[in-house]
Amino acid sequence: MMSKAILVTGGAGFIGSNFVPYFLNKYSEYHLINLDKLTYAGNLDNLKEIEKSERYTFVQGDICNRELVEYLFKTFDIRGVIHFAAESHVDNSISGPEVFIQTNINGTFTLIDVARKYWMNAPFEYKEGYEKCRFHHISTDEVYGTLGETGLFEEVTPYAPNSPYSAAKASSDFIVRSYHHTYGMDVTTSNCSNNYGPKQHNEKLIPVIIRKAINGENIPIYGDGKNIRDWLYVLDHCTGIDLVYHTGKSGETYNIGGRNEKTNMDIVNHICEYLDKKQPKTQGSYKDQISFVQDRAGHDRRYAIDATKIEKELGWKAEENFENGIIKTIEWYLNNL
Repeated sequence: MMSKAILVTGGAGFIGSNFVPYFLNKYSEYHLINLDKLTYAGNLDNLKEIEKSERYTFVQGDICNRELVEYLFKTFDIRGVIHFAAESHVDNSISGPEVFIQTNINGTFTLIDVARKYWMNAPFEYKEGYEKCRFHHISTDEVYGTLGETGLFEEVTPYAPNSPYSAAKASSDFIVRSYHHTYGMDVTTSNCSNNYGPKQHNEKLIPVIIRKAINGENIPIYGDGKNIRDWLYVLDHCTGIDLVYHTGKSGETYNIGGRNEKTNMDIVNHICEYLDKKQPKTQGSYKDQISFVQDRAGHDRRYAIDATKIEKELGWKAEENFENGIIKTIEWYLNNL
């Protein structure tokens, strides 16, 4: 049987490089084409376990390059898109917003527009044999803005992005939505909370804490350390994306969250306590290295996701609790740093 080609964008990034091996191992009927620009955030070492697979093809390139995207659709007869590729580091979006607008908005537009023209004859009319082609877009809880001390983000929460990063992601969500309503395209979107786990880029919070701790450096924590995030283990996110792609309702959005709300201080204390047991310092605790730094501009106070819809409608649930997930994560970094 011919395998069905799916274009995965940003598959060398943190979530993508966890998703691609998971998806290839689970399904034998797919050929994954991984299109990744390999910016600082992409790392092919994270895909070593599947690089020799006959059902995997890596292409280095930019999702904004329309000619390249059209070429991939034609060459591989792409029958689905799972779109991870995005500039996602909030601090970088504050210092250099332009590339976020370019990649997250124009890149998403290019991908979905090429897909529409390749799969469809006219609005609401798929080409014969292409009726089941779906475009799945991966987004973030940051599009909803910030929460007070109570409440959760739901799929119907009004958008209120506060950083150039989240504004660009919100725009990309709206583009995808519009292609469903205007052209009748089969699209789904998922908005996730903060992911953690193996293969995350070294500049994100949890890898920074681990790296600085074991190197004996100051561990920088923004402001008072009381910003709250809902943490989702990356493989739980992968199973959620898989479910939405295969069984989600066309045109719908699904929030994927871990129901693990932690302050940044909770996270740093947890990691330091584990390291104190695992490889104690000759003197004192790793906590002695914690140092408070000036807060990020426009730093959202609290994010938390209500995952009821995907749990009830698609039967998803997060398998990993934070206590186990963070140990797996720390151990991976200790082995790979």
